[in-house]
Amino acid sequence: MFRVGVISDTHGLLRPQALEALAGAQHLIHAGDVGAPEVLAQLRKLAPITAVRGNNDVGEWAAALPPAVTFELEGLRLHLLHDVAELALAPAELSIRAVIAGHSHRPAIRESAGVLYLNPGSAGPRRFSLPVSVAWLEIENGALQARLVDLRF
Repeated sequence: MFRVGVISDTHGLLRPQALEALAGAQHLIHAGDVGAPEVLAQLRKLAPITAVRGNNDVGEWAAALPPAVTFELEGLRLHLLHDVAELALAPAELSIRAVIAGHSHRPAIRESAGVLYLNPGSAGPRRFSLPVSVAWLEIENGALQARLVDLRF
């Protein structure tokens, strides 16, 4: 099984609980609003990372991050962007198996037309009464499973 840790909306705050929850990942995904380059540097110590720029990511370091990216892990095509409302392609038509996005701070997993849509929620500063969370994607024999992890502290 290939384990992918998914995080979003850290806004410059990488909680120890998030690092602990993502330990053991073989790859990491950050769905934007990183907040500071140090967040990505810390995550890179755990595993290789694919990250996109969020609407609050500004500055030279953030300009180096793409607004969206389609990439492959374990033979599966994944599409990563910050805000799913800005999705500008038809995932099923492009054989994309999962779309990962953050922005709303609301953790969610749903499926549509054979495509998994995952929002890991926010791992950074708490927003209103929304949970602080990350997610896991597990890939095994071409199958993809997602689960949310509430970072209770």
